[in-house]
Amino acid sequence: MYSESGLSDRFAGAHAPGAADPSGGDVRFTLLGPLEVLRDGVDHAPTTPKILQLLALLVLRPGKMVHSDSIIAELWANQPPRSVRTTLHTYVYHLRRCIEQNHLAANAETMLVTKPPGYVFRIDPAQVDVHTFTRLQQQGRALQSQHRHAEAAMTYRAALDLWSGPPLANVHCGPVLSGYTVDLLEQQRGTLHLRFEAEINSGRHLELIGELRSLAAENPLDEALHGQLMRALGRSGRRSDAMTVYRDLRARLTGELGVEPCDELQVLHHDLLSEGEQAV
Repeated sequence: MYSESGLSDRFAGAHAPGAADPSGGDVRFTLLGPLEVLRDGVDHAPTTPKILQLLALLVLRPGKMVHSDSIIAELWANQPPRSVRTTLHTYVYHLRRCIEQNHLAANAETMLVTKPPGYVFRIDPAQVDVHTFTRLQQQGRALQSQHRHAEAAMTYRAALDLWSGPPLANVHCGPVLSGYTVDLLEQQRGTLHLRFEAEINSGRHLELIGELRSLAAENPLDEALHGQLMRALGRSGRRSDAMTVYRDLRARLTGELGVEPCDELQVLHHDLLSEGEQAV
């Protein structure tokens, strides 16, 4: 993981620590782990659960209007209080107070703008770690498409190093945020698979075996992960171990789910068998 000693370590293009930018531009928001509001390495996130939840919803859509109905649905689901609009206005007021007291912007009302029928949190998307994660993921894909596998792997690792835990780990998530965290976890999982693919194609298959074995044990039905483990083992001259991985996975899939391994795994298994026959 990158340390918090310098914000530039955690966000590409971040300002060097120093005096606060009056526009709030040196403030960084983390969602890939606990929700934090970082200025010069110090967390200024509100501690009141509902206000933190409101902030999370706003940070998800930097510079875009978030409808009041979406906020109400997130904060109270199907049980809003009778004075829900007044309560929401109170939470917005307290969030603006947090912005002012911690000098996160020159003017709290220009950062958190009331724009009927909702609110706009006027920050640059580049201030949010998810934006950096997405940008690095896209760069990795572009490098991979150019067969620059070692560079792609390094880029994917940088993207994954932005994560410090489950997304929004310190936020009570309602229906809107829960769906968002599920999506983020899928993106993390997909990026991890892309990283392994790039590592294998760059010739680092031997170094990956331990990590892949550990993750496969934690995710015993993840066919993509087991396929990558089989490929890493096969390329490392451990064809029998690779076939054992396939047999064990097939036994679990048929026994627990009543399905055969996917076509890609079956082809990989067949290729391993063919290599053995050619060797003989």
